[in-house]
Amino acid sequence: MPSLSDSKDTSLTPQGVRIVHSFEELLDTQFGNGINALCWKRKLSGNFDEIVSRIGEVDEITSIDEDDLLRFDLSEAGAIAREQLLRDFRLLSQAGLDPCLDCIPSYPRSDYTGVIPVDVYSYHADSANCAADTYLCSYTGASSEGIPYHQSILRAEVPEIRAKILEEYGKPEDAGFSDFLREKFYNLHYQPINQSVVPYSFGFGNLWRIATDYPGSPVPPCIHRAPTTSPGQSNRLLLIC
Repeated sequence: MPSLSDSKDTSLTPQGVRIVHSFEELLDTQFGNGINALCWKRKLSGNFDEIVSRIGEVDEITSIDEDDLLRFDLSEAGAIAREQLLRDFRLLSQAGLDPCLDCIPSYPRSDYTGVIPVDVYSYHADSANCAADTYLCSYTGASSEGIPYHQSILRAEVPEIRAKILEEYGKPEDAGFSDFLREKFYNLHYQPINQSVVPYSFGFGNLWRIATDYPGSPVPPCIHRAPTTSPGQSNRLLLIC
C-alpha cells in the first residue's frame, strides 16, 4: 500500500491530498479545487513503542493525558518520543483544538445487524453539524487508510445494496428514506468503485487534517478507515481531534 512516508516525490501524492510543510500551513490552507486532505509530512525521532509499553496491556481504547506521559520512566529514546507527543498536544491545543491521545488495541466492531457495517473499519466520512475538520496522527501500530473521493461510491448508492436497504426500510423509497439513511449512518459509508482502486496509507508521524461531511462544506469529505491490527503488532497510538 502506498504511503506518503515512503517517498519525497510529490507526484505520488494521492488525488485530493496536498502536502504541507509546517503546522501553520496545515492550519491555514483552505480546502478547495479538489483538495480535501492536508498532510504535514514528518519523520519523527524517538521510541514511541516504548510509550505503548509503559501504558501496559489494555483491553479497550484508553486515553492518555499529558500528566500520564510525564509519569513514565523512559529511556532517552522514549523521552524524545514523549517530548514530541507533548509538543503535538500543545500545538493543537494552542490552535483551539481538543486533542486526545488514544492507545488502541482494536476498535469495537459494529454489532448492528443491518445491511451495511457502520464501524470505523468501513470506509467512511467523519461528519459534523457545522464547519469542522478532523486532525489525526498515528505513531505506532497501524495507520489509517484512505481512498480518493472520486474513486469511491456511497454504499447506499450501489443498486444491490440499496435494494437490501429498502427491504430493511420496509416500504418504497419516499421522502423519509433520506432520514432513515442518516439515522442508520448509511449516508457516511463508502466503498471503492472497483477492485482496481488502491488505498493509500496515512503513514506514521504525519499530522493530517481531513475534510468532514457537514452542511455547506466546499469539498467532499475525505474517505478513510481505521486499520486492522495484526497478531503481535503493537497497539496503535493515535492523536486525534
